[in-house]
Amino acid sequence: MNEEYRTSDLACAAAVSLFIPLQGLDKLDPRRAQFIFKRTEKLDSLIDSFQRRELNVEPRAYFDQIKALKTRLYEVN
Repeated sequence: MNEEYRTSDLACAAAVSLFIPLQGLDKLDPRRAQFIFKRTEKLDSLIDSFQRRELNVEPRAYFDQIKALKTRLYEVN
Protein backbone atom coordinates (compact mmCIF):
# COMPACT_ATOMS: atom_id res chain seq x y z
CA MET A 1 0.00 0.00 0.00
CA ASN A 2 1.26 3.48 -0.84
CA GLU A 3 2.29 5.34 2.31
CA GLU A 4 0.77 8.64 1.24
CA TYR A 5 -2.39 9.86 -0.36
CA ARG A 6 -2.28 12.81 -2.76
CA THR A 7 -5.22 14.77 -4.07
CA SER A 8 -5.69 18.01 -5.95
CA ASP A 9 -9.37 18.08 -4.90
CA LEU A 10 -9.70 21.06 -2.53
CA ALA A 11 -13.12 19.95 -1.27
CA CYS A 12 -11.90 16.46 -0.39
CA ALA A 13 -8.67 17.77 1.16
CA ALA A 14 -10.62 20.23 3.32
CA ALA A 15 -13.01 17.55 4.57
CA VAL A 16 -10.27 15.02 5.28
CA SER A 17 -8.00 17.56 6.97
CA LEU A 18 -10.69 18.20 9.58
CA PHE A 19 -9.91 14.69 10.87
CA ILE A 20 -6.35 13.93 9.73
CA PRO A 21 -3.47 16.42 9.59
CA LEU A 22 -2.17 17.55 6.24
CA GLN A 23 1.38 16.23 5.80
CA GLY A 24 2.40 18.58 3.04
CA LEU A 25 1.63 20.43 -0.14
CA ASP A 26 3.28 19.62 -3.48
CA LYS A 27 3.33 22.71 -5.71
CA LEU A 28 5.89 21.45 -8.24
CA ASP A 29 3.31 21.67 -11.05
CA PRO A 30 2.48 25.39 -11.32
CA ARG A 31 -1.01 24.56 -12.63
CA ARG A 32 -2.07 22.01 -10.01
CA ALA A 33 -1.05 21.54 -6.40
CA GLN A 34 -1.47 18.30 -4.50
CA PHE A 35 -2.42 17.95 -0.86
CA ILE A 36 -0.53 15.13 0.83
CA PHE A 37 -1.84 12.96 3.67
CA LYS A 38 -0.36 9.94 5.43
CA ARG A 39 -2.34 6.92 4.25
CA THR A 40 -4.14 5.05 7.01
CA GLU A 41 -7.28 2.94 7.25
CA LYS A 42 -9.02 5.95 8.81
CA LEU A 43 -8.03 8.10 5.83
CA ASP A 44 -9.31 5.53 3.34
CA SER A 45 -12.59 5.35 5.25
CA LEU A 46 -12.94 9.16 5.27
CA ILE A 47 -12.27 9.40 1.54
CA ASP A 48 -14.78 6.66 0.84
CA SER A 49 -17.42 8.42 2.97
CA PHE A 50 -16.66 11.73 1.25
CA GLN A 51 -17.01 10.21 -2.22
CA ARG A 52 -20.28 8.51 -1.26
CA ARG A 53 -21.54 11.85 0.13
CA GLU A 54 -21.96 10.32 3.57
CA LEU A 55 -19.28 12.28 5.46
CA ASN A 56 -20.78 14.74 7.93
CA VAL A 57 -18.80 17.80 8.98
CA GLU A 58 -19.65 20.99 10.81
CA PRO A 59 -20.33 23.53 8.02
CA ARG A 60 -18.43 26.47 9.53
CA ALA A 61 -15.38 24.31 10.29
CA TYR A 62 -15.43 23.02 6.70
CA PHE A 63 -15.65 26.56 5.28
CA ASP A 64 -12.80 27.74 7.52
CA GLN A 65 -10.70 24.75 6.47
CA ILE A 66 -11.19 25.56 2.78
CA LYS A 67 -9.99 29.11 3.48
CA ALA A 68 -6.97 27.81 5.40
CA LEU A 69 -5.98 25.45 2.59
CA LYS A 70 -6.36 28.20 -0.01
CA THR A 71 -4.09 30.40 2.08
CA ARG A 72 -1.46 27.65 2.05
CA LEU A 73 -1.87 27.25 -1.71
CA TYR A 74 -1.16 30.90 -2.42
CA GLU A 75 1.66 31.42 0.10
CA VAL A 76 4.91 32.49 -1.48
CA ASN A 77 7.76 30.25 -0.42
